[in-house]
Amino acid sequence: MRLDKYLKVSRIIKRRTVANEACDAGRVSLNGRQAKAGSEVKPGDEIAIQFGEKLLRYEVLRVSEHVPKGEAAEMYRPLN
Repeated sequence: MRLDKYLKVSRIIKRRTVANEACDAGRVSLNGRQAKAGSEVKPGDEIAIQFGEKLLRYEVLRVSEHVPKGEAAEMYRPLN
């Protein structure tokens, strides 16, 4: 699954366009490398997002195209 879509489906970032812009601005890294919006995400990957002064890190637990709102948080584990 594309990184920008994963961020939206998992509800880490609310909109796919915002996720896409964050990737383009260089604020998202995947496994320690700066990531593009089209980078492939798979279970076990680590995502880091720079929001201003805060660095948020997540481990990808599962990837799914459609997830109910209540189950979205089960797709990742915060590492902070």
